[in-house]
Amino acid sequence: MTTPTDKSTPVSLLQVRHWTDKLFSIRTTRPAGFRFEAGQFARLGLEDGAGSRLWRPYSMVSAPYEEALEFYSIRVPEGAFTTRLARLKAGDRLLLDPTAYGFLVPGRLESGPRLWLLATGTGLAPFLSLIRDPGVWQRFPQIFLVHSVRYGEELNYRDLLADLSAHPLVGEYAPGLRYQAVVTRETAPGALHQRIPALLLDGSLEQALGAPLAPDQSRVMLCGNPAMVEETRQLLSQRGFATGRRGQPGTLAVENSF
Repeated sequence: MTTPTDKSTPVSLLQVRHWTDKLFSIRTTRPAGFRFEAGQFARLGLEDGAGSRLWRPYSMVSAPYEEALEFYSIRVPEGAFTTRLARLKAGDRLLLDPTAYGFLVPGRLESGPRLWLLATGTGLAPFLSLIRDPGVWQRFPQIFLVHSVRYGEELNYRDLLADLSAHPLVGEYAPGLRYQAVVTRETAPGALHQRIPALLLDGSLEQALGAPLAPDQSRVMLCGNPAMVEETRQLLSQRGFATGRRGQPGTLAVENSF
């Protein structure tokens, strides 16, 4: 994957955290001019040593005001990009395309009393940025964060969620956060055990979180596996949810994870 390189900016790797043998996150320096909204993604690049560059899109885990950038990734077996990315060490260099993109931004949605964030796997990343943005809480005083994974060990960033009440900018809003884990291939304490579309069909998700999922009082963002996103989008469309357009906010915003 290639993109124009004239505006690419080198960044230095600050830290690599290996959550499991496949899941990892990286923290990099942030160029002074790089701006983004919570929920957006950017393209990271690696040089292949033969004069070419590989680029992949990654949502920012970091909040827009943080000094470093953080990204969450899965290592794809034999993947040309993620295999190399996972092997990097502090001090190594990679590239950043300094244009942020994406539809998972608050402006795509009408304000409302409740925001549902439904994610699978590394699709959690943009939602971790969103819940640490005070402006999001001012528009949505209650946020339901649902994270679906295959195995319990993949329920990462629980420490960030647990510490949210102590956050200097959004700690006061933390009582409005409800978190629901979903683990599909094994049982795990406190977790639901079906895929998100199935949990919507039988009402289990709404029962677990204690609130109806209806467009008159809820807004929804989806990010993750394309199959989950498409199935869930169809189910929500049947309930009356609709994606927004430029200048016309809706009740549903969608992004596939990368």
